[in-house]
Amino acid sequence: MTSPDSPRFRVHPSPVGDVLIVTTHEGIVTLHPFDGPLGAELERVSLALRAVPVPDDDGADAAASALLDAAITQLDEYFDGDRRSFDLDLDWRLVRGFTRDALEAVREIPYGETAGYGEVAIAAGSPRAARAVGTACATTPFSIVVPVHRVVRADGSLGEYGGRPDVKKYLIDLERPSGVAAFERPSPL
Repeated sequence: MTSPDSPRFRVHPSPVGDVLIVTTHEGIVTLHPFDGPLGAELERVSLALRAVPVPDDDGADAAASALLDAAITQLDEYFDGDRRSFDLDLDWRLVRGFTRDALEAVREIPYGETAGYGEVAIAAGSPRAARAVGTACATTPFSIVVPVHRVVRADGSLGEYGGRPDVKKYLIDLERPSGVAAFERPSPL
């Protein structure tokens, strides 16, 4: 039997692959594109939450359904080029300490712009923590809606994106105005 407090999930297709969205009564607890079997992804989330997410296909939890609907609508608007930021309740329970500070700083990077790992570390209040910013970006439960794809290497090159640099490039290109060269930072004088 499903508990009324069980996390709810949906899988939504996107241009970067299927996106797993899991909600709790606090908000979205994870939203990210995934490769591989859904069962393995749900097992990973279940272990982190210590609760098994159930499909949101019965409408039994109106609040979860509304939040999942909003997330899907906003993702579609983003991929259609009609949305530049997300307005969704996030449940940060899987994020602690400096990782949260770093991800909160990442949320401040404007649409269509990038920032280096060191710049994010400074914005998060720990100027020497560029590597920790990289770890925060790599382990975030919130891809796309917390725009970790906007964090690049100091030389302007893309770097990784959960092992999928093609997805990072797609998201950066989606946000870049047409005709503008990507990642060309001026050389120091």
